[in-house]
Amino acid sequence: MILMAGPCVIESEESLFKIAESLLKYQEDPQFDFYFKASFDKANRTSLESYRGPGLEEGLRLLQKVKETFGYKIVTDVHESYQVAPTAEVADIVQIPAFLCRQTDLLVAAAKTERIVNIKKGQFMNPADMQYSVLKVLKTRGCDEVSFENAKKHGVLLTERGSSFGYGNMVVDMRSLVIMRRFAPVVFDATHSVQMPGSGGGKTGGDSSMVPYLAKAAAAVGVDGFFFETHFDPSCALSDGPNMVTLETLDALTQTLMKIQEAAQ
Repeated sequence: MILMAGPCVIESEESLFKIAESLLKYQEDPQFDFYFKASFDKANRTSLESYRGPGLEEGLRLLQKVKETFGYKIVTDVHESYQVAPTAEVADIVQIPAFLCRQTDLLVAAAKTERIVNIKKGQFMNPADMQYSVLKVLKTRGCDEVSFENAKKHGVLLTERGSSFGYGNMVVDMRSLVIMRRFAPVVFDATHSVQMPGSGGGKTGGDSSMVPYLAKAAAAVGVDGFFFETHFDPSCALSDGPNMVTLETLDALTQTLMKIQEAAQ
């Protein structure tokens, strides 16, 4: 099972390393293909006053330090093409945010690196249309045919993170996991899928109590991995706290997901 986990954003070196150390069990467990996740910049915050992160240079320095200290593979997101090359020097997965999943220049820049490219499905996207984002990466890497096998071979992942449903809510259509898995390995982002955009008075709200239910449903449908934002105290997290899970919740949930996937095979 691919497992991407970590804080939403780098808050400080101290908190980053506290969370990173708590996730060491996944690095040491052969059941998981583990990637440590944290963002150096959250460029799509609701409000200008919201915390964004330490920025590209300092953020990559800290992620490199985490990598060297714990031996983790790193996943982090980029928002502009100029960020891709320096990010690829540190990250093992270059992640394309959901709002930018159709941005050709960004996809091509990521495809020109030797890193895995994880494309998050836009909240506004028909899941079948994500094949065209996959194809942009594949064509840049010399492959003209979209298929699960080609995406896996050329290092392309898709991540489901819910779809917009009216105002201030997200829903997950489990059919999207099946549809997208026809042309790429699929990761389920259980924490962003419970967001409630705009419900926090200039911030994004969420309902983390629903994370285990959606994650277990995705495991039963069949996915290649999971993405969780986690924190030692989500109530004081500087970004996405309402939809994050505690480290303790994550530990119990991952074991349950492994059992469900084994039963569903």
